[in-house]
Order: sequence, then C-alpha cells, then structure tokens
Amino acid sequence: MSVVVRPLALSDLADLLAVQLACYGEGFVESGEVFARRLASPANCSLVLDRGGRMCAYLAAYRSVRGKVTPLHSDFEAVGEPDTLYLHDMAVLPACAGQGLARALLQPLWAQARAEGLRHSALVSVQGSQAYWQRQGYVLHPPQDAAQQARLASYGEGAVYMARTL
Repeated sequence: MSVVVRPLALSDLADLLAVQLACYGEGFVESGEVFARRLASPANCSLVLDRGGRMCAYLAAYRSVRGKVTPLHSDFEAVGEPDTLYLHDMAVLPACAGQGLARALLQPLWAQARAEGLRHSALVSVQGSQAYWQRQGYVLHPPQDAAQQARLASYGEGAVYMARTL
C-alpha cells in the first residue's frame, strides 16, 4: 500500500479531527476553525500521511522561535526571524501505531527545516510522551519567563517544553 506524505490542506480537516479524537480523547481536541486559521498562517508547514488514500497520521507544525510556547487551542503566530521548527501536534491512528509513520512525518520536516536555516525544533510533550520525544533527541527546556510558563500550563499537569538541535 502506498504511503504519501504531503502538506495538510483545508480539505483534510474532517479526517484530521477524526484522527485527533481517536488519539487524544476530547480533552485535547482542537477545533477545525483553529486548524483552518493555522493553515492560513505563513509560518505553517504541517503535513499529513496518507496510506491507501486514507489519512493515518498528521503533524501540525510551524516556524517559530525557541522558547516560545503555543498555547493549546491557539493560532500559529508568525515571527519575523524564525529559528525553530515548532511541532504543535502529531497524531497517528492507534490502528497504525508502531509502523514508523511518525518518523515518516518527522524526517522530511526536519530536513526541510534545516534547508530553510532553522537551527532548532521544539514541542510540548503531553500525555506521557516525554520518553518518545527523548528518543528523538529532544531534551527538557523549561520556559524561563512567566508568560511562556502560563502558555505551557494550558496543556495541563505533566506537560513539558522540549527542544533539540537540528
């Protein structure tokens, strides 16, 4: 079955929301309206992975600066001089877990970010995913200012900000 990694499009939103709900439950589901605004952001570089014509995974990402946290349910904020690929949300359908689909999304996006001159990648780890992200080279990078700490708090208890060098 063919695997296709491609940019996330407005026409993907219904499938994205279904994948999101299957992976996270209602607590972390972000609306189609928020994702539509994110797609319109010039900083957006989100991807989806289709297998056999069906969305199996997505990676919501954008260009940002290291240390800046995007609150849950918020828009992607474009910055003048991005240095960081921010991974806001990655989800793989539970039925497709363990098949390397996450890596199939991460590797091309990391390569694109390096080609664009970005030096870092960052994310907020939630729902016990910290060990996974550590295996991908991310380390804890706690926010230093109160505004970013408040943004991180929007993800709930146990959420941590992590970063890695590209």
